[in-house]
Amino acid sequence: MPRIAVLCGTGMSAFASQLSSSTGDKSSTLRVDSDWGQVPVTLIDTGAGEVMVIDRHHSVSDSRTPPHRIEHRANVHAAVSFQPDLVLSINSVGSMREDLPPGTIGVASDVLDLAEKPWTFHDDHATHADRTSCFDSESSKICAAVLSSIQKKAVDDLVVAQCVGPQFETPSEIDALERLGADVVGMTLGPESRLVAETGISHVALSCSSNWAAGRTPGLPEAEIDHEAVDEMAASMRESVGECVKALLSSR
Repeated sequence: MPRIAVLCGTGMSAFASQLSSSTGDKSSTLRVDSDWGQVPVTLIDTGAGEVMVIDRHHSVSDSRTPPHRIEHRANVHAAVSFQPDLVLSINSVGSMREDLPPGTIGVASDVLDLAEKPWTFHDDHATHADRTSCFDSESSKICAAVLSSIQKKAVDDLVVAQCVGPQFETPSEIDALERLGADVVGMTLGPESRLVAETGISHVALSCSSNWAAGRTPGLPEAEIDHEAVDEMAASMRESVGECVKALLSSR
């Protein structure tokens, strides 16, 4: 039976319950131990396969862990412990592209991560993971086909820039990132892609356009970015993400 581990965040806190309730699938919750702390996960048996959902912003209190404090090693370790065929990252991003307005989902093809903090499972012995092709091409094509049928188009060549947050970027930072080749910007895919690369497990990433990047709102370059609005916009894309998960399971 195929298995997919899903790492999700902004706007997706209810993704597991929506995925299980939409088809009456069985679900259960548990905690996975790691050297970097416990990770709460939800396991869903869809009948066609099994899905592990991890909220990357989980915390021991009612608050949500900010992006710069996420222990990505614990989350990816938990995902890998599930022995999945595929890891799926769902990331809320700010868009720099006119063909990816807020409310639409694209597929990542590469990562531009210039953050100074290293992320690795190998601190005691040098291990160099190849990242020439970060994301699984066949899985990416499947997601693009699903999104194309839902949205009537699918942007599948996104370069995702990694910023550390928790503040949103400035217009000048966005301009610089675009000149470097970025299409969207987020705060979580960089570390996840690095760590998943070390595991050798196939990886695919969906970029949920939740807002225009700073300075890029059409006709309103000084428009502010509000996190509550970003969260609400990201939440509106849960159903489409769920359809991608179902298609990925049925393809394996």
